[in-house]
Amino acid sequence: MGECGVTTTTEAPEQSTDPAEPGRIAGWERAGLIVLLVGTAVMYLWNITVNGMGNQFYAAAAQAGSRNWEALLFGSLDSENFITVDKPPLSQWVMGLSCRMFGFGSASMMIPQALMAVGAVALLYAAVARIGGRAAGLLAGAVLAVTPVAALMFRFNNPDAVMVLLMTAAAYCTVRALERASAKWIALAGVALGFAFLSKMLEGLMVLPALGLAYLIAAPTPLRTRLVHLVGAATALIVSSGWYVLLTVLWPSSARPYLAGSTDNSFMNLVLGYNGFARVLGRNHPDGQGPGPGPGASAFATGQLPDAGTPATEQSAHGGFGGQTQGLPRLFTGEFGYEIAWLLPAALLAAVLVIVSRWRAPRTDLVRAGGIVFGGWLIVDGLVLSYMQGTIHPYYSLSIAPAIAGMVAIGGHEMWVRRGSWLGLVGLASLVLTAGVWGWWILGRNSSWFPQLRWALLLLAVFAALAIVLSRAARPVRWLSTAALIAGVVAALGGPTAYAIETIGQPHLGGGPTVGPAATSQPGGRGGGMFGENADNPELDHLLAATGTTWSAAIDRSSAAADLELSTGTAVMAVGGFTGSDPAPTLGQFIDDITGHRVTYYIVENRGDDHQPNTAPNTAPGAGTTRPSAAGAGGIPANAAGRENRHSEIADWVTAHFQPTTVGSATVYDLSDYTG
Repeated sequence: MGECGVTTTTEAPEQSTDPAEPGRIAGWERAGLIVLLVGTAVMYLWNITVNGMGNQFYAAAAQAGSRNWEALLFGSLDSENFITVDKPPLSQWVMGLSCRMFGFGSASMMIPQALMAVGAVALLYAAVARIGGRAAGLLAGAVLAVTPVAALMFRFNNPDAVMVLLMTAAAYCTVRALERASAKWIALAGVALGFAFLSKMLEGLMVLPALGLAYLIAAPTPLRTRLVHLVGAATALIVSSGWYVLLTVLWPSSARPYLAGSTDNSFMNLVLGYNGFARVLGRNHPDGQGPGPGPGASAFATGQLPDAGTPATEQSAHGGFGGQTQGLPRLFTGEFGYEIAWLLPAALLAAVLVIVSRWRAPRTDLVRAGGIVFGGWLIVDGLVLSYMQGTIHPYYSLSIAPAIAGMVAIGGHEMWVRRGSWLGLVGLASLVLTAGVWGWWILGRNSSWFPQLRWALLLLAVFAALAIVLSRAARPVRWLSTAALIAGVVAALGGPTAYAIETIGQPHLGGGPTVGPAATSQPGGRGGGMFGENADNPELDHLLAATGTTWSAAIDRSSAAADLELSTGTAVMAVGGFTGSDPAPTLGQFIDDITGHRVTYYIVENRGDDHQPNTAPNTAPGAGTTRPSAAGAGGIPANAAGRENRHSEIADWVTAHFQPTTVGSATVYDLSDYTG
């Protein structure tokens, strides 16, 4: 391949080898890569089942997929294909297939997620190594591996892991394409993005503008050819994602599960609405009204989660689900700060330094192109996350973790090879100092946890920055700059590494997992989130497990149904889907299922935000009784945050025709004797 596009100086010649030729790899580089990948595998696979079922919503879908091929294909929540999860099914394909091969359980779900971390680290290493050499690649991979949000989500069963793996694969393919203007590699980048779209829809495409711009600017071929190649990549993206969209259109809607989150049972409605522009513009909140908590919303619903390790009397809100401060500070503060911000300022500084140092380089300069790839990815995706008005979890920031890692490594390497100039020297010292000071500040927000660490890392960062600057005056002492650089890397990575290790040591359950040491008073452990698990109800579990109908029961919202599916091993009809507002089933469809003896029970969980019975008076037509309000996922009332229960007519009809029975914490209606 020749050199990787790294311009050297006469004052500090570069010693890196050609990463494209395995025969030239140095022994320490080979050993470093082995340590990086094996270390990542051990770190992420260690005690992998500590999270149990993780997010029970996706665990139930994995269970369904392990039992029914159609449920696997569509990502159904239940094995009888009533309704899907509210995301595309790619993540469910991976977990469902693993559970089919090895049996359904925590390990068979979580191990593929951890292996995706190893794959993402390897791909990021390979991409950055082609830009800045193998040492830079090792640094990029290490930064990604110790990022707290990566340690959280690559050991969890949400779709984010496979999405980020595919985004990283697309970046790697783009770097390969940039080397020789390869139509094949840029098309493969499009394929990777197409499957990223099938993981979390538009979020998986946030890297697209950066990749397209880098190729348009820097590919070593005429403009017309570059445009043709990009059209080919776009076509590959459309084909690799569009086949599934077409499948949902051609497959009769009456013969497949309802596509949760859509208003008309169509995939594109889900893409453009609930999981698309509505999420960015703020029209998919649980209250249906826009940003901010509504009346009666729980602490988790408003994002008011305690800081990890902070006494209950001093806890500050740093958010899990919604309630985030919109704007540029979002990624630097609160729970976002703990999960992703450790090297974010350094990455932004690195992007500026790379552009400045390569300003006069040829159009095809690979280092500057790498800055566009990773810096552009960080800026575009970061701005979207910062200004999203809709539902947002801090763990969404996993999507920019590879961008931060790649940009820090490329910028650090560029300043290192230019350390003979004042730009390189001051730039390198600034990167080290920025990372160290910012890590010190983040650790200071949780000052009761390991307070000695933050001061030790701050002193080490200051020492390293000074040593880097002073090394210019001590040229005969060749080891000084190398020792200073190593100290700087330790200072920069010490904080996130400590938080990542603490994250791995804690169990994480529910829909809003968070990082770091265990909170002293956070309900439900680390990351109970808005959609956590309901309390155990063995009596109800036994009752449902003994049924023989298509669905053992019907209950409002998917998360409540998922809890019951996992505890009973039966299919449960999730009325209204994830939010409770999906138009499935209609009252007529529900009555047909009851008449056909396909549902045995209708269940209301009598547990609200304060763990008290939900008793919203509502006189049922034709019956002088009142019904409990149907509880949603994790005990959230169906009318939480001021939203009216969209399926109250079903509850009204049930209370008008059946007698309630209390089973544990639930109110149960036996539907089995209904004849119409």
